Amino acid sequence: MDQLLATDVDVVHVCTPNATHAPLVRAVLAAGKHVVCEKPLAVDPAEAAELTALAAAAGVVATVPFVYRFYPTVREARARVADGRTGPLRLLHGSYLQDWLTGREDDDWRVDPAVGGPSRAFADIGVHWCDLVEFVTGHRVTRLTARLLLAVPERGGRPVRTEDGAVVLFETDGGATGNLTVSQVSPGRKNRLWFSLDGEHEGLAFDQEAPETLWVGGRDATTLLARGTSAHPGATRYDRVPAGHPQGYQDCFDAFVADTYAALAGDAPDGLPTFTDGLRAAHLTAAVLESARTDRWVDVTPTTAAPAGATP
Repeated sequence: MDQLLATDVDVVHVCTPNATHAPLVRAVLAAGKHVVCEKPLAVDPAEAAELTALAAAAGVVATVPFVYRFYPTVREARARVADGRTGPLRLLHGSYLQDWLTGREDDDWRVDPAVGGPSRAFADIGVHWCDLVEFVTGHRVTRLTARLLLAVPERGGRPVRTEDGAVVLFETDGGATGNLTVSQVSPGRKNRLWFSLDGEHEGLAFDQEAPETLWVGGRDATTLLARGTSAHPGATRYDRVPAGHPQGYQDCFDAFVADTYAALAGDAPDGLPTFTDGLRAAHLTAAVLESARTDRWVDVTPTTAAPAGATP
């Protein structure tokens, strides 16, 4: 790392196991370099807050790849909420389901809390869902109650101490109620991030495994709005290929990196996820763990940033 930071490199991407993020990011920021840090930004809120403050003091671009924000259909959903077409949102619900740790023989470094941190399923994928829904709606989760699932108590010959799944019930500052199911042990679900937003006038649903359409529901009719048919610039900006040609996760990651590098050049791309969003994810994770431990509702520590969906 010292040799890398001694060069004229502009930005460092930290893509190492979770527990190593903080020391590496500290070194990058001390060298005055821009940084992209994989999520979770840190394994606890105090560490995440420290890194966020250090990045602000260094005056560098510091981003976290919450890349699902960069689907054009997600940006379309965000625009419809912001311009009032959905009406006030009442219910926010969904899930993020995977199956890669379903079997008792399945193992990974993320299972070890000394390397992956005290939360696994929620910190790994649940925060993606929360970031996406808060980004689209402009709502912030204010309080929650959570239950954790430990489906496989032993992996690789050692006891498992991090969750395989979580169920979360929550309330938002916009007056909505919601629920989320997170799992890494759901057979057949590879990367099924799905949300449904139920408003007064219309509902919106997005499925990351079928991202080329946005479901728009009404009492009299429902529509599958195809990518490439929107006139909203917030959505069309991220159309990388002509409509009818599938566009997916890698395109989102490319768009995130492109926007990060545009920020390095002085631009201000809309909706770029920063260390403040990484800190937000750390607060949500801590609240989920505390609620599950104490068997009660827990307030989520607010962050200083404005709601991500406030300006489409």
